[in-house]
Amino acid sequence: MSANEMTANWNWLEGPHHQMEEPGRPMAMPVFAGQKLVVVGGSSGTGRQTAADVVAAGGSAVISGQDRDRVDDTVTALAKDGPAEGIAADLADREQVERVRRQLADEHADATLLVNAAGFFIPKTFLDYDGASYDAYLELDRAIFFLTQTVARGMAAGGRGGSIVNIGSMWAHKAIAATPSSGYSVAKAGLHALTHNLAIELGPYHIRVNAVAPAVVATPIYERFVPADKLEETLHSFDGLHPLGRTGTARDLANTITFLLSPATSWVTGAIWDVDGGVMAGRN
Repeated sequence: MSANEMTANWNWLEGPHHQMEEPGRPMAMPVFAGQKLVVVGGSSGTGRQTAADVVAAGGSAVISGQDRDRVDDTVTALAKDGPAEGIAADLADREQVERVRRQLADEHADATLLVNAAGFFIPKTFLDYDGASYDAYLELDRAIFFLTQTVARGMAAGGRGGSIVNIGSMWAHKAIAATPSSGYSVAKAGLHALTHNLAIELGPYHIRVNAVAPAVVATPIYERFVPADKLEETLHSFDGLHPLGRTGTARDLANTITFLLSPATSWVTGAIWDVDGGVMAGRN
């Protein structure tokens, strides 16, 4: 493993010496002992990695995802390290969103951590948008809005406080000609605005609300429009967009998300952290 690969795959919860010196599976610090995490969109990519890290660090997880097989597979993997449950639901279906809300309220009101990782990305030029394409993004924002409300109510009622991290996007800040994404950008900008508003409103309950804004990250989000046999090649074609010279990984994002969830950032709220390989620093 090269130095660059080692840096990209290092989990801060395990400490640097584990990756370099210890064989086998390292033990994570019990940073999240006694805490329950809800991950909306936790059956793949960054959401799944974050859930895995929290469970390995002593917590439990409830993940939601659209595909039942992926949800079940994720729960099986997480359960090797700790308690995990899964909810399969299509967040574009309002009735299914209500079902998830009821389940979270009835069975998981004790959650103190929430990550909103659900998302999709389909480049489309502005002049080609139709109502259905636009509404798909806004329906997802609506689902996240009300699922967050449900979990936050439990946090407020429980009196333990909590931490929420939304996965926003660099595309909410900057347009990229190669990936026309006005609808996606509108949705993610809304999520950034929600982050600021909730940080103010939920602060009195000791609930922190932050977001990360990634650039190009190698996750399944691109599978909807890139053939599987072209995915790696396509992702690496964006390496040069990032001043650090590579696209991101689920590990890169999960490291920052778990840091924001943890007590190490107990005085951070309302922040939108650019986790983007330097893209927002300027042109590359």
